[in-house]
Amino acid sequence: MSSHFYGFLSRMKYINRWALMRNTEEESLSQHSHEVAAIAYGLCVIGNRRLGKSYNGERAALLGLFHDMPEILTGDMPTPVKYFNPDIKEAYSKVEETASGKLLENVPEDLREDFDFLFHKTERDRELWKIVKAADKISALIKCVEERKAGNSEFLKAEQSTLDAINKMDCKEAQEFLREFMPSYELTLDQIT
Repeated sequence: MSSHFYGFLSRMKYINRWALMRNTEEESLSQHSHEVAAIAYGLCVIGNRRLGKSYNGERAALLGLFHDMPEILTGDMPTPVKYFNPDIKEAYSKVEETASGKLLENVPEDLREDFDFLFHKTERDRELWKIVKAADKISALIKCVEERKAGNSEFLKAEQSTLDAINKMDCKEAQEFLREFMPSYELTLDQIT
């Protein structure tokens, strides 16, 4: 029997984020997921080395890599729409859950157990999902900074609201990342080399 799971996965490169905003540079879901995975790993390392945590960074990176895969079927719902009111948020959660189930059905049955945690949040991964959420917000902040630097004022409000959201998360790892790594995003390549 043939499986379509990786055929679906390869479609992530065709889903563009920030659909309601003018972009100087398009960002695909695939690019975003890669960045979230890398940041999630870094947040775990910060937590483990500096804050006495015992995160599984590799697992967090994997969760980050797959965290938006349901958007292959749903598309990228803009944040202002997704969180417009509780009814829309709840309905969209159900749509994402259905999409997750559909994607998981495309994993061969004998392998499905090893993919299930990527689509269904468990208590075991509760702390890692918080890390992935912080990494997701940091990735959005990076996009906003890049757009502002390119002269696109369209992202100014999104930049501030994303920074506010990160600050409200009470995630010390994210605060460390902002303090230590975010300043580089304001620099040119010549300045960082």
